[in-house]
Amino acid sequence: MDLIEWEPAPQGNVHVLNETIDLYRYFDATRQAEFLYECVQQTVEKTLPEEVAYLERHDGMKSYIDAHFDMSDKLAETLIAFLRQGKGKLSNRARTKELSNLTGKETAMLEAKFANLFGESE
Repeated sequence: MDLIEWEPAPQGNVHVLNETIDLYRYFDATRQAEFLYECVQQTVEKTLPEEVAYLERHDGMKSYIDAHFDMSDKLAETLIAFLRQGKGKLSNRARTKELSNLTGKETAMLEAKFANLFGESE
């Protein structure tokens, strides 16, 4: 504002008296560029590797289920979701409803495989 010469105009407006185009032509976007860089850096260094690692573990669990159980893809995905929600353990509700066809031994096998693939992180 120190570089702009102006005078009051009607209805609360101002009338600019000098040329000001150079004040706005090349704005400083350093902070915006730094923020964008930090977002991209976090995505490349943290978010994408975590997502790839999760997908590898998920695919390993899905392959295990496909190899050992006759189960639809939808039910297998539901099973994995239940294991994630239960931090590696199937709830009593899941055992008695959606997964009632599994034996205790099969449930233990699935929980053990999940723990092996996902560890304590889930």
